[in-house]
Amino acid sequence: MYLGTRFGSEGLGWAIDLGSGGVPCRPDQQVLVHRIQTVNDRIGIVGDGQMGLVLADALVQRGAEVSMWGPFPETVERLASTRENPDRLSGFRLPEGVRVSSDQKTVLAGTTVIINAIPSQFIRSVWNRIAGEVPEGCAIVNVAKGIENDTLARPSEVLLEVVPQISGVCALSGPTIATELATRLPAVMVSAAEQATLAETVQSCFDVSWMRVYTSTDLIGVELAGACKNVIALAAGMCDGLSIGDNAKSAVLARGLAEITRLGEAMGAQMDTFFGVAGVGDLATTCFSPHGRNRSCGEALGAGMSLSEYEASTSSVVEGVATSRSIRSLAKKHDVEMPIAETVYDVLFNGLDPLQGVSQLMQRESGRE
Repeated sequence: MYLGTRFGSEGLGWAIDLGSGGVPCRPDQQVLVHRIQTVNDRIGIVGDGQMGLVLADALVQRGAEVSMWGPFPETVERLASTRENPDRLSGFRLPEGVRVSSDQKTVLAGTTVIINAIPSQFIRSVWNRIAGEVPEGCAIVNVAKGIENDTLARPSEVLLEVVPQISGVCALSGPTIATELATRLPAVMVSAAEQATLAETVQSCFDVSWMRVYTSTDLIGVELAGACKNVIALAAGMCDGLSIGDNAKSAVLARGLAEITRLGEAMGAQMDTFFGVAGVGDLATTCFSPHGRNRSCGEALGAGMSLSEYEASTSSVVEGVATSRSIRSLAKKHDVEMPIAETVYDVLFNGLDPLQGVSQLMQRESGRE
């Protein structure tokens, strides 16, 4: 099974044989077995940020009829005119085949699948505005990673409540730095839904040469993994800002994964999910990539910047900040020990100095791994 961009409209000429250990091939050796077949669905995208933009690119490549809407009319109109959103994804040009409109009725009419690319804390308010335009029986694919603060609801639970006429919700998750997807570098994702057929449908929608999509029915696990990893990435970034070394950062990743897994199991998720693409895969990328928003925020905090100063300096939503409140509440609700997540919360909201937080974690009583 080969996965890779090709010469021409799909980008650079390279391939990776994932079936034989990820051995790279020269373009002149490439035999691309992974064929693209046209998708005839009409797909709407709600949200014009990074993930909305790069997923639109993939869907157009699959032959889908794609329309995009965003909650801020001025931004949408500028995107429709220039095909660019430099505040979100500098240097990326949205394909001409994507229809962009500030009229939700125009974008959502006749859709069979809608992508939610609205950040987790704003899903309810945005979808309350547009729910009436969503066709009966349409499916929603969520790419936001977080937990709603007030209700502790996962994105799928919020969407099913606000848009009850849909047929189901699928989470599309994994290690997907948008700046890499924008240049069609290889990525692997998981399509998770309680209905296996929905997960497979979404898998087919994104079956392009630079993305490999697996399926899962562990919707709870995939959503929790995506939400929790952002909180752990804040801690990893603090290690960078404090310059305390890669050993400490790797320890945060490993012990953070243990915390995520404990919470997931307590909430009914499958353990295997946290050791797959949506779990440790996404966690590793978020903790180590210089492009990760949560890691970058943590780094700034570790270097001495306040949270308010950092938030004022960026136009991006750092999902892990708000999610840390929810994860702390879920841990208490399910009686799960999550010391790293608790420390991140204290740094963000209780004025704990990041270095003091590290010291407290190191002074905890040691036990069995």
